[in-house]
Amino acid sequence: MAASGAQAKTVAVASPDGKVQAVLSDVGGKLQYRVTIDGRAILDPSPLAMKVDGVDLGNAAQIGTVQRKVVNSRYRFLGGKAEAIDKANVASVALTARGIRFEADVHVADDGVGVRLRLPAKAGRQVEADHSGWKLAAADPRVWAAALDPSYEAVYETKTLGQLTGRALGMPLTAKIDRYYVTISEAAVVDYGDMGVTPDAGGLLRGNLYADPKGWKTDQAVVQPWRVTIVARDLTALVNTTLIQNLNPPPSAALAKADWIRPGVSSWQWLAIGAPKEDDQRQWVDWTRQLGYRYYLVDEGWAQWKRPWEGLAETIRYAQSQGVDIWVWVHSKEMFDPAQRRAMLRRYANMGIVGVKVDFPQHPNHIWATWYQDFARDAAADKLMVDFHGALKPTGTERTWPNVMTREGVRGHEWHITRYKRVLPGDHDTILPFSRYVVGPGDYTPTVFETKELQGNSWSHELAQAILFTSPYLSMGGHPKAYLENPALDVLKAIPAVYDETIVLPGSEPGTMAGFARRRGQDWFVAIINGTAARPLKIDLRFLGAGKWKLVSLADNQAKPDAYDRTERIVGATDSIDTALRTQGGYVGWLRPAR
Repeated sequence: MAASGAQAKTVAVASPDGKVQAVLSDVGGKLQYRVTIDGRAILDPSPLAMKVDGVDLGNAAQIGTVQRKVVNSRYRFLGGKAEAIDKANVASVALTARGIRFEADVHVADDGVGVRLRLPAKAGRQVEADHSGWKLAAADPRVWAAALDPSYEAVYETKTLGQLTGRALGMPLTAKIDRYYVTISEAAVVDYGDMGVTPDAGGLLRGNLYADPKGWKTDQAVVQPWRVTIVARDLTALVNTTLIQNLNPPPSAALAKADWIRPGVSSWQWLAIGAPKEDDQRQWVDWTRQLGYRYYLVDEGWAQWKRPWEGLAETIRYAQSQGVDIWVWVHSKEMFDPAQRRAMLRRYANMGIVGVKVDFPQHPNHIWATWYQDFARDAAADKLMVDFHGALKPTGTERTWPNVMTREGVRGHEWHITRYKRVLPGDHDTILPFSRYVVGPGDYTPTVFETKELQGNSWSHELAQAILFTSPYLSMGGHPKAYLENPALDVLKAIPAVYDETIVLPGSEPGTMAGFARRRGQDWFVAIINGTAARPLKIDLRFLGAGKWKLVSLADNQAKPDAYDRTERIVGATDSIDTALRTQGGYVGWLRPAR
């Protein structure tokens, strides 16, 4: 408890625009924070707590001195827009609890709030638990959530919070409170275990270090990951947040300007045919070149070739002669020991490989959560890009290590596949852009056109995946031959891996429909993914601005899922697109200035 007779203290921090506010308090010794936007409560008093050396710092705290600073910077962003704005007001608050001195940081931006605790180094400190949480300021709000899965490959569902009481959930989790969208998650998970949440009967989302049930000892300073509450007045603001990334340190100057970090689209064989074959690698390179893709990924199975290293080297040499760069799959067990990892990464780099897809990391306890940073650092030293698979959710560390282009951490197209008799629910794809993809890029491996693999989706739905599911390393799931024979080949060749601007289209709602208009240079791409109810849709084109535009329109064919209604016409900002969406259907439009 706070010292006898001590007066409770509060620390208020407002966003730069004055519309978002966080208040940290020590009433009754309980360290709590609350969040408002436009004067409306988003979080009721929520615990900020950590148990160390037998002391629950959140239940015996006193606020002391406060230091304030302003953050204001911009940086290159790879994703749904070209630039991130890191602008916030920050308070660092001195705290004491039963003789332990520590600090809290409160970071308040126009798009949300981050809070965390920091403790100085102490030999043999025992981190035992983390009792932080989020108390949504609404009675049984609608939420979009997934069960806790250390590999982050669970299905997202539409529920009310009360329906999830007692269930262990992963983050991010998105909720709707009145007209506001709220996403909770973590940022900067390094030297600390991953957290899940469980809603209790009172609606508090209680944190749990599930991967470190016994805690850990450390002689180093303890920095709690940021407990993040993203707030948005509409879905466009939600998907354009960079708060998770902003809460991480910037990269070195060399990495920030590195010209070897290059977004791009990749072909990939595992979803289409399984393991790569030793004798058809030139054919896959040729298909990649014909599609105009920058990359080809040689996935799991190459190490079982009769001549694995020689065959890989031959594939790389041929690919380079065709203007294609090679990524390669590796197992995390070969990348855990630091010396072995550095030697292997150097070998790959010396062969001419440009990127590594590293798979099957262990559950993200404090050791493995830190491994992600160690791997990214060592890969950067050899100018290698990275794709983490079976991975911890994004926590924004790609800001510090921009060579980390993407990660899985999502139930993607690998789950929607006939050879394993697996089918994704019809509304899962409509939730992902407003939940998992709010916090960072994801390697969904989209867009499969083989008729038997649609399993309820339409061609337009599948094509839209490649635009909606942001991944600066965009590994395409379908067979290149099916792409080259598809009536949308021109659009498939044009789809970029990153964008300059993203707008969410009216009618979008998690669990129902997801629609984006995304601009790259002068080209606009309109992508719609529909859920489980067929619907008509009118898309207003006012976002185009002045001038005339060539529109290639790929709408659902109402007679069959493996076909489009393709049309081409000239349009302007006063025009609209009228289409009918099938169940699990979609729409894609490609707009270029008319010359």
